[in-house]
Amino acid sequence: MSNLLIGPTLSYGKETMVKQHKKIVIAHRGASGYLPEHTLAAKAMAYAMGADYLEQDLVMTRDKKIIVLHDHHLDAVTNVKDIFPNRRRKDGRYYVIDFTLAEIQTLSVSERFHWKDGKKIAVFPDRFPLGKSNFKIHTFEDEIELVQGLNISTGRNVGIYPEIKSPAFHKSEGQDISRAVLKVLKAYGYSRKSDRVYLQCFDPVELKHIHDDLLPEMGMELKLVQLLEYTKEYMPFLSQKGMKDLAKFADGIGPDKDMLVLTQSSPDALQITPLVKAAHDAGLEIHPYTFRREKEIIPAYAKSYEDLLDIFFFQVGVDGVFTDFTDLTVNFLKEKNKDAPTK
Repeated sequence: MSNLLIGPTLSYGKETMVKQHKKIVIAHRGASGYLPEHTLAAKAMAYAMGADYLEQDLVMTRDKKIIVLHDHHLDAVTNVKDIFPNRRRKDGRYYVIDFTLAEIQTLSVSERFHWKDGKKIAVFPDRFPLGKSNFKIHTFEDEIELVQGLNISTGRNVGIYPEIKSPAFHKSEGQDISRAVLKVLKAYGYSRKSDRVYLQCFDPVELKHIHDDLLPEMGMELKLVQLLEYTKEYMPFLSQKGMKDLAKFADGIGPDKDMLVLTQSSPDALQITPLVKAAHDAGLEIHPYTFRREKEIIPAYAKSYEDLLDIFFFQVGVDGVFTDFTDLTVNFLKEKNKDAPTK
């Protein structure tokens, strides 16, 4: 990776620290380490755990409703195969865009799974058990009303962090999901950069279109985040010039965390990529994904989940993280703040 990123990596010992500032905790699909992802139960739990922002992945139904679901397919987290066995496409997948909201709300939601030998196998076997309790898919409006209602009843000001999923796919189906999402945001009072919202997308063409065309047309100005992954599509951005170009239409980046610290790093010699400095030099916030506590997922350069957080917050210098474990992350930052020197 280092040969394709922006120059050579920088090695840092454990004693290297960056200047501290307010860090944010983004609940990745809610409290998804404890409850099925993107359910209202998972969102309420993440809110109670102290998240600064709750994430919403957004896709569109056949009747043009915006729902909160990670994929534009239904078959990885619901029982759609049992309820609507004849509604799959030629590729074997069940597409949200082929179902009405009313149909989708008859489905049960579970932990993410895959099929093996005709059986459902949980992606994360030690999380909430498959087939237990009763969880449903909800609309974007439902979730905003939950967050805003809790903000009123608790006196907090938790934000939302929606992602426009697969805009090119939706356009191929005749739907403008970006415009639809912006209409919902504006209707619920999210229209300024000072509002507690970040709008994210993997598609740079669409994000630039939102910035250049849709937001001005609708009288809105929102904080935009360009999501990044390690594929050829994003190589043009992974340079100092690329970050400056990106900063013309985005306020932050959301990279895979492996794009910031190389996986072959050791505990005593972190290989931090120049992407971190380039993004900050361009005035961009950095919110990497996804932080999980499972031992088999934690990279070899970190001794524990808390050590991983320490590396990214205080050595790499990211501004926030997407995490499945809001409670652990919030508690970690609270403890760090206790230890921070006071003037």
